[in-house]
Amino acid sequence: MSKDTPSSFDIQKDINDFLSKKYGGKVVISNPSVEGGEEGVHAEQKKGDIHFELKPIELENYLKKYIVQQEDAIDVVATKICTHFNRMAYEKKNPDKGKIVGGIKGNVLLIGPTGVGKTYMIKLIADKLGVPFVKGDATKFTETGYVGGDVEDLVRDLVREANGDIAIAEYGIIYLDEVDKIASSTNHFGPDVSRSGVQRNLLKIMEDSDVDLKNPLDIASQMEAAMQAQKTGKIERKKINTKNILFVMSGAFQGLIDIIKKRLNTQQIGFIQDEKTKKNDELNWLKYVAKQDLIEFGFESEFVGRLPILAILDDLDVDGLYQILLNPNSSVILGKKRDFHAYGIDTEFEDKALKKIAEASHKEKTGARGLVSVLEKILIKFEKFLPSTSIKKLVINEELLDNPDIVLEKLLIQDAINRIIDEYIEKHGITLTFTDNAKDSIKLKSKENKLTPYDYCHKILTNYEYGLKLIGLSQFEVTDDVVNNYDHFLDDLIKNRSYSSVKQNKKV
Repeated sequence: MSKDTPSSFDIQKDINDFLSKKYGGKVVISNPSVEGGEEGVHAEQKKGDIHFELKPIELENYLKKYIVQQEDAIDVVATKICTHFNRMAYEKKNPDKGKIVGGIKGNVLLIGPTGVGKTYMIKLIADKLGVPFVKGDATKFTETGYVGGDVEDLVRDLVREANGDIAIAEYGIIYLDEVDKIASSTNHFGPDVSRSGVQRNLLKIMEDSDVDLKNPLDIASQMEAAMQAQKTGKIERKKINTKNILFVMSGAFQGLIDIIKKRLNTQQIGFIQDEKTKKNDELNWLKYVAKQDLIEFGFESEFVGRLPILAILDDLDVDGLYQILLNPNSSVILGKKRDFHAYGIDTEFEDKALKKIAEASHKEKTGARGLVSVLEKILIKFEKFLPSTSIKKLVINEELLDNPDIVLEKLLIQDAINRIIDEYIEKHGITLTFTDNAKDSIKLKSKENKLTPYDYCHKILTNYEYGLKLIGLSQFEVTDDVVNNYDHFLDDLIKNRSYSSVKQNKKV
């Protein structure tokens, strides 16, 4: 490229600088860089490939190592996703068998409350199969004034996840969460056009279509293409086909149960006082969900038709949350252990503490996400202060959960005393001991002075080593009087010792 010809990076930078000045950084133009060939080039001419041999039961057993209380959903999802990928492998090996006209791809719709493992399940499957995975949020496509992306960007993102290998990307999984938010409403006309429009845009890519990897709204990449065409005399167009890309949609679908009951002309009379019975009742109704219920909920019939596989995920009760914490593969516990391991601190969770964490999490009504929230609230101060101590192990028990501030104070004070004792022995050969009253005073005084217990102990005992050596003491007890009057106490101690020594010499 000549010096007079700007690169795509230079073009993108100039455009972004202009937009930043005009719109204050609210608009940014991306320039995806992916590999591809001439117009019409697809996977068969690309470098990558994936082989599938996993059986449904094998995938099901794998998922059950990580996910609790979702047996029915795991059964459906593991079976159909395994079949989807193995069918692709079969068709590639047997191209002479011919295509099935009008075949419907096994795209999946997951229905279940937040935090029950919908995203986690699909991400686990993608990792196990070794295929690229992209997660999107349906709500971002309904925001007024959304700039810089459309539903086809989900497909383009797959190519990025596949490091530019289109063949690998065409085996990918696109997961779209909160899809219930793009259902149109019969009561509000404002957002309906937008929501229905998103559904229709998704229809184009959910079956068999070609997506241009250069977003027509991406000014930088379009200018680069124009310059390339001018230079070479031909248009280079990079595409990805969505025929084999698996789409998984999910949402909580609040209000769907009422639609199901209405269709079946059955309404429960009276009040359900038992919460568990109520939840079981809701799950039983969801098992009767039909295509027409989803249409009445606000989805286009063609959109529902593109999602033939339906799986219902249960809400998590206290025991389910407790089982997640007990699971040796639990990302919640393993993640928190790793947070402390990063500072060289081991953590141990007692069983009764896990039970209390599950109970507290259940009150937040956010599923497994509540477990993380509860742990963060309790352990955030430990995570802040312990790395600056010599503490190498933290036990999370009932006492810590009930009184985290008190337990932290005790740990910090005891650590401060232990460190000071070790330092005095190692550096000065002086053995220190601390009374219980001294420990209480250190707690109060360190708060008043806004210092850590160690820093306060270090402050009050500075120069004590010289004074103690001067009067010949190899052992010294730190009392509350020392803590509260550390300057005067040392002076008085030296004077009294000196006076006693002089007096003793006179007697001699």
